[in-house]
Amino acid sequence: MSLFPLAPTRSLRALRPQPLPCLCLTNSRAARSYSEDHKPSEPETKPSQPPSGGSDDSQPSPGPLARRLEEATEEALFTGGRAGRRAIEDAGFSDELKQRLLDKVADATFRDEHGASLREAGLLGNIPEGAGQGTREMAAAQPWTGQETTSDAVLRMLDDAHKPLRPGLRRKATIPSPLDTPVDMRLKRKPAVSAGTKVANAREAASVYVDMAMKEKKNGLSDKEREEMRKELRDRFAPAARAMPNTISGLAALANERIEDAIARGQFKNIPRGKGIERDTRADNPFIDTTEYIMNKMIQRQDIVPPWIEKQQELVQTAKRFRARLRNDWLRHASRMIASRGGSLDEQMRRAEEYARAEEVHNPRRRDTDQVSVPTNVTDDAVMVAMRQEALPESPATVPGPNLDATTEEQISLTHPFRDAEWETAERSYMELAVNDLNARTRSYNLMAPDLAKKPYFSLDRELKACFADVAPLIANDIKERARRPAKPFAGTTGPSSGGLLDKFIMEGKSSKVYESKSPHYGFKQFWQDLWQRSP
Repeated sequence: MSLFPLAPTRSLRALRPQPLPCLCLTNSRAARSYSEDHKPSEPETKPSQPPSGGSDDSQPSPGPLARRLEEATEEALFTGGRAGRRAIEDAGFSDELKQRLLDKVADATFRDEHGASLREAGLLGNIPEGAGQGTREMAAAQPWTGQETTSDAVLRMLDDAHKPLRPGLRRKATIPSPLDTPVDMRLKRKPAVSAGTKVANAREAASVYVDMAMKEKKNGLSDKEREEMRKELRDRFAPAARAMPNTISGLAALANERIEDAIARGQFKNIPRGKGIERDTRADNPFIDTTEYIMNKMIQRQDIVPPWIEKQQELVQTAKRFRARLRNDWLRHASRMIASRGGSLDEQMRRAEEYARAEEVHNPRRRDTDQVSVPTNVTDDAVMVAMRQEALPESPATVPGPNLDATTEEQISLTHPFRDAEWETAERSYMELAVNDLNARTRSYNLMAPDLAKKPYFSLDRELKACFADVAPLIANDIKERARRPAKPFAGTTGPSSGGLLDKFIMEGKSSKVYESKSPHYGFKQFWQDLWQRSP
């Protein structure tokens, strides 16, 4: 590849003495070469150049303007990318100049890609021969690009993960080699056993035999167990050396034999086992999103309740309190009004049962609308209307049957259920306020609840009808309980009250007075004196 000479060489050539006409001619030729390239139709007239004889003085050096243009072109090629190359091609430079610029770009790209290898080989840079290894590695290292490489980041994290040792405990890291610790596979003799060791072993063997004899007398071992124990002891305390395998396959066979013997003796029967792993079947369910499963597990583990669940609990509790109070008030009022019409207890109960049967005919009990969710925001939805029209099946337990013990008096025939317009007018303001509060809570709940869990709004007429239908079968029993309940004394009545046990002994029939004094506290001694003193 043809490359431009280095910058110092160009500067030295520029400082050489040259005649002024030649310099002007060179500048004009350079300028003309750039301008003539724009006119490809005109014939080019180039002066014949004599062949170079190998000397630099025979070729004229470019002038300052030409050098500046070349530097600008090189900079555009290096930094402009494809746009810079396209601009140079469109500028109409000569083919020779284009080729030199492209060769220079290719050379610079090659040096950037393989700069480390070239510097390490000494082909790039000015590294002296006497430089050390650290200097050479630093010169051959990749230059900083402004971004940390993956290898450097991993090394830094590993270095930061462990606390460095104190300077006194540090030493040079050494990688153990398997060749440093050779293993001698040759058979060796056992070391000589001293007389004291032999005596100790013999004493231990004798004690084992004695223990075995004691166990035989105590536990009564069978002949088979006794023979197995003797064989084991005979093999253990045999004077001759046991044959040990010296190959890997022999060691594996010996290990398998001992394991099988242990299994035959039953040593693996009572091994404690760990607790079984509890696996959730939903963890491997492909129809459940992984993120949803993890979030649900976190919510269950931390006992976290979603906001709409809290709103739902609050709404259910408020509706339950309102309905309980409404039914209690209507039951008490209806029982009093029916009982106030007079007659015996049986007549009052029979009248209440007639009202209950009329209520069942005109206002049957409906399904509970709170248990069904609708995605609408109005109560008069088609689903709700159809649901309200469905009556619950008749149950003999809730509807009282005819009284068999009825008297021979004239039967009461009622065609309309029991209602009290005055009571409804008096309680309507409270009931409307309570229903509006329930609807506000329902609206707040439906804004954050999913579609399948939304609840319908409350209606005062529907709540009153449900209350009348639920309370009507209970009025007769409530009248009976009220009649059998003992009468309570009025709050304004005052009568002679019998005193307690102590009132019979302490100043019976006299009132007591309390006086403030600085005397000692009234204790058991003073109480005993007052108890046994004689009244004047």
